[in-house]
Parts: sequence; structure tokens; C-alpha cells
Amino acid sequence: MDGMNTDPFRADVLDGLSYPQKSLPSRWLYDAEGSRLFDRITELPEYYPTRTELKILRSRASEMASAIGPQSVVIEYGAGSLLKVRILLDALDRPEAFVPVDISASHLHTAADELKADYPKLQIHPVAADFMASNLGEALPQAAGRRAGFFPGSTVGNLLDADILRFLSNARSDLGDGSCFIVGLDQPKSPDVLLPAYDDAQGVTAAFNLNLLKRINRELGGNFDLDAFAHEARWNAAESRIEMHLRSLKPQSATVAGERFRFAEGETIHTENSRKIGLDAFGELAEKAGWRLDRTWMDDDNLFAVMMLEAV
Repeated sequence: MDGMNTDPFRADVLDGLSYPQKSLPSRWLYDAEGSRLFDRITELPEYYPTRTELKILRSRASEMASAIGPQSVVIEYGAGSLLKVRILLDALDRPEAFVPVDISASHLHTAADELKADYPKLQIHPVAADFMASNLGEALPQAAGRRAGFFPGSTVGNLLDADILRFLSNARSDLGDGSCFIVGLDQPKSPDVLLPAYDDAQGVTAAFNLNLLKRINRELGGNFDLDAFAHEARWNAAESRIEMHLRSLKPQSATVAGERFRFAEGETIHTENSRKIGLDAFGELAEKAGWRLDRTWMDDDNLFAVMMLEAV
């Protein structure tokens, strides 16, 4: 819709709200406020992925660092608050450079400035970009050691298989021969554990989801009534995923960038998927993209996996 306008956020919103099942790409959840709210989500008691992955990283960082080797360049996709990469940087032998890539420019540069203060000898080159669309290529700094991609969290579960394949293929091109890639992967488990993680009692996840409508109102001249929408988390067993939706509480309409969109009562905007992907299925996708699954670290309860891929 409106191909003459080059604003990708505007284009995605106008297109997504025109579908029979209205949907918006989850990457647009992460403006500065969305990123701040997500950082709060990671600290909630119901949200097990972050604390579980942090435990794995803290206990296994020396093994990861040994596998990466000295004087490396670390590239973090979807960098966020840069909390987890500090664990890896502390374990690495004389890392030379770090390249955080994140769609939220203000959040990224704030986090990068904080990191620079704590790691004065490390070259830090933040890149404000959508990690799915970025092509870093020769823009990456050179180093004596090898390039190591870092993609913690469960963001890979937000993607369909075709998108995972594209992302892993792009990363393989970015990082080059001889590189490695550390990826976090939330594992399949009971909906009784999953649903509270995406619909917490304090309502932080609801605020995170509804913030997308706030962003549309602010940046695209929208007039969404936030009180007329509710956050909803669903378990889709057939697709092995949690879905986040914004459900319309009444018949209504909203205008965005001069275009009007109608909502029936109960109609939803689908804002995010969080798939729970088994190791074998992910390994097959990685192989198609030019990677080999070399090793896997998991917690005692097998809730979460951190994998190291090697370029082939």
C-alpha cells in the first residue's frame, strides 16, 4: 500500500491493518519505550527465559569463549540492553570489537555508551538497523581473531521457518568463513508454564503490547483508543507457539496516516509469535543456511538451550 512512501513502519502498519487477520511485525514493538518495557518483562517472576539463559551463560561462558578464541569481533543481533553480552565479553580472551545491531536507535546508543564506559579498550560500533534487513558485510571491523555472532534470548522463535532461514543465511554472509554463531532457543514445554510468561500478573506485557498502538498514534497520526483494546496471549498448539494479540473490546474504527480501519468486537491485531522450536528442527534450518550445530548447553530442566553454530 502506498509504495511511494519509504517509511517502513508506515508501510508495514498500513499493509498489516488491511489483512483479513490484522497483524503487525513484532519488530515494531521495540521503540525506546517498548525496549524499556521489555527489559522489565525479563525481570518478572513469570518470565523464565531470561533468568534461565543467564544461568546457562554464566556457567558456560568460559567454554563459549574458549570455542570462539582470542581477539574476536562479536556481533550481537537484536542487541537490546546488552546485559547478556557482558557475560561473554568478560570471559573472552582480549576481544577486539563489538557490534551491537538493534532497531531502536536511542535505546541502542544509550546501552552502547554504558558499555563503552565499562570496556574502554573495546572498539564498539553500534548499528541502528532491523537485524532481519541489515546486510553488515564489509562494514564489520577487522580483527586478528574470528567473528562470532551472538543472538541470545528467544527472538528466533518470533520468526517463521522461511524467515529463520533468511536470517541465518544473512548472518552466515555477514560473519564469513571460519565464523561461529551463538543462538538462544526457547524449548517446547507446557502451556501452563508458557502462558503466564506472556501475560504476567503485573500487566507489564500488556503495556508492552499496547505501546505499539501508542507508537502508531504518535508517529503515524493514529487515533487508537487504548482503553478499547486488551492484551491477549494465546497458545497455538498446532504451530507450537505463543501468540500475542490486541483484542478490540467493542465495534470501532481507527484512523492511521489518513486511512480508516474498522474493528469488530473481539477482532484482533496479531502482534507477535513466540515459537518453541526443538533442537533437531533448528539444526536442520541451520544446515540449510550454511551452519553446523556444534554444541548445545541447556539448564537442568531443559527449559532453554544456548547453541553454538559453526560456519561450513
